[in-house]
Amino acid sequence: MAETSATTATGEPASRPRKSSWKYIGPGIVVAATGVGAGDLVATLIAGSKFGYTLMWAAVIGCVVKISLAEAAGRWHLATGRTLFDGWRSLGPWTTVYFAIYVVIWGFIYGATAMSSSALPIVALFPDGPGLKFWAIVTGLIGLAFVWFNRYAVFEKVMTVLIGIMFVVVVYVAIRVVPDVGASFAGLLPVLPDGSLLYTLGLIGGVGGTITMAAYGYWVNAKGWSNSSWMKVMRLDNRVAYITTGVFVVAMLIVGAELLHASQVALTSGDRGLIDLGEVLEDRFGAGTAKLFLVGFFATSFSSLIGVWHGVSLMFADFVERFRAPAAGAAKAEEHEGPAAAERRQRSLPFRAYLLWLTFPPMTLLWLDEPFGLVIAYGVLGAFFMPFLALTLLWLLNSSRTPGEWRNGWLSNGMLALAGLLFVVLCVQQVRDLPW
Repeated sequence: MAETSATTATGEPASRPRKSSWKYIGPGIVVAATGVGAGDLVATLIAGSKFGYTLMWAAVIGCVVKISLAEAAGRWHLATGRTLFDGWRSLGPWTTVYFAIYVVIWGFIYGATAMSSSALPIVALFPDGPGLKFWAIVTGLIGLAFVWFNRYAVFEKVMTVLIGIMFVVVVYVAIRVVPDVGASFAGLLPVLPDGSLLYTLGLIGGVGGTITMAAYGYWVNAKGWSNSSWMKVMRLDNRVAYITTGVFVVAMLIVGAELLHASQVALTSGDRGLIDLGEVLEDRFGAGTAKLFLVGFFATSFSSLIGVWHGVSLMFADFVERFRAPAAGAAKAEEHEGPAAAERRQRSLPFRAYLLWLTFPPMTLLWLDEPFGLVIAYGVLGAFFMPFLALTLLWLLNSSRTPGEWRNGWLSNGMLALAGLLFVVLCVQQVRDLPW
């Protein structure tokens, strides 16, 4: 794209494309740190423990699928100057109804899950201290205060530190268990062992695949990337993020294959499976490695907590803003998406109201079993989100809503269609598995 004196589709003066550079990396690190939670790592470990290195190829495909989805979300924001929810709203009122119900129910249950997940490694590190509920409340309040009083720049730096800890710890543990390099490469050949289909789909679609992928464009704008001149930078940032995620997945598969597969050690499903792994590591490598792993477990869980507290609150603030607007895309030029708009949303009442919603009402679930009806609603709405994201991006980026230069090509269409199909299959399976 040559430099011209014209204006972009966003209404801003066109400018020379920025050269992709490592110094700009940021929003992708945030979305990667947020999207990979403790439950994702356990699912990957269990896949490795059951099938060894056989499903390594699925982790690689999953990484490529996530790169395509996040790139599409970021491209929409930069090419159009409109937010993703603005785009959704242009597709019809059904998107508003779905998102409104989803974001309220999802936030209520996710808040309790995130706080419990962050508290588990602290309780394991300090077994003689306060219990799980105490630490869950403390981590929730710290997350609330951190997001409430800090802006994007500080948030990004802290997330970078947390993902650095996650990366070092996970890769260190994978090296300690001494991976079988030959088997690792053999696992890149697509094979489906008996009983592996659901684990394969989970590896491709599960790790790093949450509502936070939709928040990527909001973090791109908060970073200061506000028009198509930042497209190359965004694409480098996104690739680095999901290659990092791919390394996490591969490392955890190695740990599952080497540490658990041979000895047939079974893990508890969910976040508590990482406590089981900590005990296995202590038996094999000593208390030091086990404690280091628990620190990495905490970094994984707490980065997801503050990432959701920040990113989904930004999305909710935009949702309220657009809902109040007379029509989708009616924002004035001076309110063009960028750091100023993100700053305004971070100071807004809806942003802070959703922060409080994520923190305080979910604390009641720490004392109660999750109500049956709420579990069903949460499961159904959550299962539908990733198909919703993939298919609406496919729709938006092939329509006149997107400038012609930045519409999908055959590769983007193929990857988003593949993602949509994959997530529809996972959605059906998740709904079938709910405790009806």
